Amino acid sequence: MSQAVGNTALAYARVWHHVNASDRVLGKLAERIALVLMGKHKPIYDKSLDCGDYVVVTNAKHIKVTGRKDEQLVYRKHTMFPGGLKETEYKDMMEKKPYEIIRHAVSGMLPKNKLRERRLERLKVFGGSNMGIYRGNILKRWEDGTLTEDYILKLDPKNRLKAKAK
Repeated sequence: MSQAVGNTALAYARVWHHVNASDRVLGKLAERIALVLMGKHKPIYDKSLDCGDYVVVTNAKHIKVTGRKDEQLVYRKHTMFPGGLKETEYKDMMEKKPYEIIRHAVSGMLPKNKLRERRLERLKVFGGSNMGIYRGNILKRWEDGTLTEDYILKLDPKNRLKAKAK
């Protein structure tokens, strides 16, 4: 009997990861999120397949940048009309759309191909700690990859009784 995971449905199953962005450095966090969105942490990774997981990021308002990037960083977009270049500084973007800062950084870390937008759709970023309906989907802790307490309690009724006793 082979112990290889192979191309089974379980190997391709998507897991939801939760990330708390409080006091995390933007570039390092974006790199790690991009790896999970691409699926590079899985043994079945193939660059031509979309086998990554979902990532839910909370507390985007509290993310940090190193050096003087908070003063120097400028986000640009163009309306495609003549003279339509719009520039927004990092501080203004942090006040208005903190979720867009993380999305832009992760987008820059992903490969520039047809799978990029599909991968970015699996990234959910929230400025505060409330993630709404996605809370029930979270299965893995970001720090060590273990299962969450809520999921363990669903699986094992004995642990549920211990949790109620506390």
